[in-house]
Amino acid sequence: MRINFVCLLVGAGLLVLPVGGSLEAVAGDSTKRRYSFFAPTPDHLMRDMSTDRPDATESPFTIDAGHAQVETNIFGFSRSTRDSDGFRTDTYEIGTTNIRIGVTSFAELNLVWQPYGVVQTSSLLSGPASRSSGIGSVDIRGKINLWGNDLFGDLGTSAFALLPFVTLPTDRSNDVSAAGFSAGLIVPFALQLSDKIGFGLNAGFVSTKSEETSSYRTEYLVSAAVSYEWTDRLGSYYEVGVAFETDDPRSDAVFLGTGLTYAVNSNTQLDIGLNVGVSPAADRINPFIGISRRF
Repeated sequence: MRINFVCLLVGAGLLVLPVGGSLEAVAGDSTKRRYSFFAPTPDHLMRDMSTDRPDATESPFTIDAGHAQVETNIFGFSRSTRDSDGFRTDTYEIGTTNIRIGVTSFAELNLVWQPYGVVQTSSLLSGPASRSSGIGSVDIRGKINLWGNDLFGDLGTSAFALLPFVTLPTDRSNDVSAAGFSAGLIVPFALQLSDKIGFGLNAGFVSTKSEETSSYRTEYLVSAAVSYEWTDRLGSYYEVGVAFETDDPRSDAVFLGTGLTYAVNSNTQLDIGLNVGVSPAADRINPFIGISRRF
């Protein structure tokens, strides 16, 4: 039943296609389709920098052909709520990086990797119980923009993409990496509400191995974010996200998030953010800081 969220998002995107949408309006600026990884888009034709961080809601925009963008979570910390046995988990995330490479005018390839992390559990009764550290998983992702890459920005314009991904474990025993292979799909959608306000919506699913039964199960993900441009350089966002059908018996995982972005220049962005769990299955608190750089 949760898969209906994806269908609803696809339907909503189709409903807000530009009025009288021509093929060019849907597919983007046809003059840029001549460019590829081996024939990079000229600097004067590149679209404004758009990142997939700091919020969890992915953008539907791709990197211009022949260019790359590196988005790094410099440091992140998360603390879970205590479970029924009184155990709490603290997670330290260092240097997780998403390398985005523009392959065509409407498609990109992503490689996401966490070089180091620490996971520590503790108990109300016995204090620290365990500590693990090491490298995290590797995600291989692709993003295909179906419309809006180069025609987004005016009031009422929209953008829509497909983002399939696979997660590959690097160390099944260190508690930092995923314990097994998983795969899924995210459907990002964006709508320009005013000259300063943007709206983003994601729906998707991931098939992953259950820790209890060792069989594969499906989780469903939905998030929405509203962004506001205070100045040409400073922006903020406000977000809500839900993970359904998780392996946690306590509930679905629901969080609220907010943060700031600052454009140092047209190719560099700094960010800081905070997620707060509002259900027992979500991390209680998750602050982070990052940087993105386009080349």
